Amino acid sequence: MKRLRLDQRHVPLAATLVVCVLLYVLTGLQYPSFFSPLVLADLFSDNARLDIAALGSTFVILSGGIDLSVASVMALATMFMATAVERFHLHPAIAIVLTLFVGCGVGYLNGALIHFFDLPPFLVTLATLFLARGCCFLISMSPVAAESPFFQSFGEAGLHLGTITLHLGTIVFAGVAIVCIYAAHLTRFGRTVYAMGGNEQAARLMGLAVGKTKVLVYVFGGLAAALAGIMAMANIPSGDPLNYLGQELDVIAAVVIGGTVLTGGVGYLAGTVLGVLILGIMQDFITFGNRDAAWTQITTGLLLFVFVAMQTVLGRWKPGQRQKLWTRRTSTQSIGITS
Repeated sequence: MKRLRLDQRHVPLAATLVVCVLLYVLTGLQYPSFFSPLVLADLFSDNARLDIAALGSTFVILSGGIDLSVASVMALATMFMATAVERFHLHPAIAIVLTLFVGCGVGYLNGALIHFFDLPPFLVTLATLFLARGCCFLISMSPVAAESPFFQSFGEAGLHLGTITLHLGTIVFAGVAIVCIYAAHLTRFGRTVYAMGGNEQAARLMGLAVGKTKVLVYVFGGLAAALAGIMAMANIPSGDPLNYLGQELDVIAAVVIGGTVLTGGVGYLAGTVLGVLILGIMQDFITFGNRDAAWTQITTGLLLFVFVAMQTVLGRWKPGQRQKLWTRRTSTQSIGITS
């Protein structure tokens, strides 16, 4: 009978799934109301913003890059949109389109500097982190409230299924997730992203459009961050230059906990969704128990240690290595006995 074997590449995703299910079950056993469909719907709704931003960053990390400007772009999106509607009286639909273009612009700046000038992604995106945050303060030093009736309907929009409401953020997140998973695994763009992360030089020799793809992943990362900022305005219709400080680390943590390797080339978009859910469940567990919020950071740090260690071990382990070692040892012993 043939034994089922788990592919080495699927181990991080499987580990993330196991951790997510265990956390959900343990939290539900501790607080039975957590198993309520309403709480589950709110779990997706509350984390839709982080999910959208993390899906965009997953493509960047899969390609072998990093994007530290995500949270600043999210804040810039809220500031730009609130100002466009409240002060310049633009129609919200036009403001949304322009905000998405702003996100794409920051992403293009990142990708162009990295590709055309061969600059390190860490330093380039660190610079745009400060640039986007500075633009927030340039627009206004204080929060800008958007009092348009559009934002009230924007926040209440959703799909009503009996007592459960799937809010607009959840629906948009689901749509983005489907598009991202399709693009990553069923398109030439996705295959190029994985090839770049595995070995960029080899991808070039294969004739893949490495330069174009490198710019596009950062453009998509900026677009996703801007969309996440727009979705955040469904809950709080205002822009604040201090919004989302440090949340780029939450985004990267969700991607890594989701099983994507920081060196690129290995990972799944579905894992990122699970990684965000894990962070959301931990947050709810702490909230339900009225525990100190510091435990969220502590548990996130511990999970990161575990997943990074697992990625390191899997990176050094080669399929069949144990069998080769055993064969070599057996052969050596046989030679000794014969002689």
